[in-house]
Amino acid sequence: MRIYGNRQLKTLPGLETRPTPARVREAVFNIWQGAIAQCRWLDLCAGTGAMGAEALCRGASLVVGIDIKGKACSIMQQNWQHLAQPEQTFQVVRGDVVGRLKTLADQQFDRIYFDPPYASDLYNPVLEAIAHYQLLADQGELAVEYSPNYWTPQPITSLEICRQKVYGNTALAFYRLRGKDESFDP
Repeated sequence: MRIYGNRQLKTLPGLETRPTPARVREAVFNIWQGAIAQCRWLDLCAGTGAMGAEALCRGASLVVGIDIKGKACSIMQQNWQHLAQPEQTFQVVRGDVVGRLKTLADQQFDRIYFDPPYASDLYNPVLEAIAHYQLLADQGELAVEYSPNYWTPQPITSLEICRQKVYGNTALAFYRLRGKDESFDP
C-alpha cells in the first residue's frame, strides 16, 4: 500500500484487516487538507495505521492509533516509526477501542478517524464515548467510515453530522461538536 509522497507501508496478508480504499483516503485528506499540519490525530480501529501514516506525512504533530489486533499494532508501530519526523509524536494502543478511549480522557484531538469493521456494533458506543470523554476539540471533526448496508449515521449527544459523502460501497459521516462553527455550510 502506498500513501502520500509515494511512501510504501507494510500491511497484513489476507483479509485480516480491511484497509480504507485509496479513493476514500484521498477524499478525507482533500476535505481536511488545511487542517492536518500540526493537528492532533486519533485513528480508531486503525488496522495497520494507513490513515495515521498519511496524517504523519502531512504534518500532524501527534498521532494516536487504537486497534484490538496485536499483529496490526505491531505493523502500525513499524509504519509510523519509519515515517515520523523528530518533532512528531505517535502512540500505538492495543485493546478494545471503547475501553481504551477512557485512557485518553485528558486529551483532545483535532481530527478523529473511526473505521470499525462494517458489521460491528461499535459505531454508537464509540461515538458516545468520544462525546462523553470530550475527545473532540472545539473546532475538530470526526470522520466515520461505514457501509450504508450496516449502519446509518445519526447525531449522538453533543455531536452533530456536518456532512456525508458516498464513495461506491463506502460512505463517510463527518461529525463536529453540536453548536460549534455555526457558519459551516455542509
